[in-house]
Amino acid sequence: MPVGYLVTTTVVAWCALTALAAPMPKQSSRSNLRYWSSFLVDELPFIAFYWLLASTLLAASEGDLGSPVGRIALAVADVATLGLGLVVWRALQARPVIEHALEDAGLQPPPPRRLSLPPILFAPFSVRRRDVERVSNISYGEAGRWNMLDVYRHRSRPTGCPTLVHLHGGAFRRGRKSKEARLLLYRLASRGWLCVSANYRLSPVARFPDHLIDAKRVIAWVRAHGAEYGADPSVVLVAGSSAGGNLAATAALTPNDARFQPGFEQADTSVTAAVSLYGYYGSYHSGADAISSAPSAYIHTEAPPFFVVHGDRDTLVIVEDARAFVDELRGTSTSPVVYAELPGAQHTFDLFRSPRFERVVDGIETFADWAKMRTDTPTR
Repeated sequence: MPVGYLVTTTVVAWCALTALAAPMPKQSSRSNLRYWSSFLVDELPFIAFYWLLASTLLAASEGDLGSPVGRIALAVADVATLGLGLVVWRALQARPVIEHALEDAGLQPPPPRRLSLPPILFAPFSVRRRDVERVSNISYGEAGRWNMLDVYRHRSRPTGCPTLVHLHGGAFRRGRKSKEARLLLYRLASRGWLCVSANYRLSPVARFPDHLIDAKRVIAWVRAHGAEYGADPSVVLVAGSSAGGNLAATAALTPNDARFQPGFEQADTSVTAAVSLYGYYGSYHSGADAISSAPSAYIHTEAPPFFVVHGDRDTLVIVEDARAFVDELRGTSTSPVVYAELPGAQHTFDLFRSPRFERVVDGIETFADWAKMRTDTPTR
């Protein structure tokens, strides 16, 4: 009796159908079943299909498909395969969504680019590029391993590179600098950018505004020391994922704010533009003081350009929060605000080389190049 085959097909079918289902309200724990069952299939549908195919071939080789349980399992496998096909189709809709988002903000869409099919199909965990080197664990503060950053740069070690700083996610309680958005860091570094990915102090040892102070220290480090690694300190973009999106947005909206720069008040922490990937836009600080930890509290007319990307199936940070932040930002700021709402995307969609995230990287690359050009072109 092919019970194992039935279990495999049922698990894949469940994950695919969960990914396709309508989102549920945000839950308090990152370990919730719905998140994990849908996220992995959403971003790794081909791996799920290979597992399904291998199980089917094994069952066929053992003559199990002719049994009653085998026939049921095969029918479930057909449903799972159809579901995975729909997941892939929905992920491919990221390209027109990104193009429309850029055009809606007055920017040009990304140039035509083919997906990197061999790595997407067979090596989604591999994002490194041979022409990029990473310089690891550079200290930017006094908090030990929590104040370390990595620099990604082209192996030719060019100078005058525009810089992108990325801040990791993890609900301000966990995470590390070498986890999210690595495809983005390697892509831009290959194109001549200098990319910085940084750790920052985490709760419960740290509390607001410690995380934000560290984010600003990274920007200040780029201005003070980035040229040693090839950076042009006049062009600095800040980006972040999830909690890092909160920090990136707040840092971008509070340039040179002395409240968040103790001991380095004179450092320039302004940025050219900001990128937030599935960011958290609410408050996470419940202290008695009046300082808000929500980026929306700092929106102003001179805010830098923003590129905000969120999944419409996010069960950890609901898409309505991103919409509200973007609406408020657009209603106040005079700079362009690009907002792309990805069909079918869950939280943490930037971990792997997936069709969806490759298209997001295309859009961010276009936005980053535009922001650099905007800086290079003086206004009159």
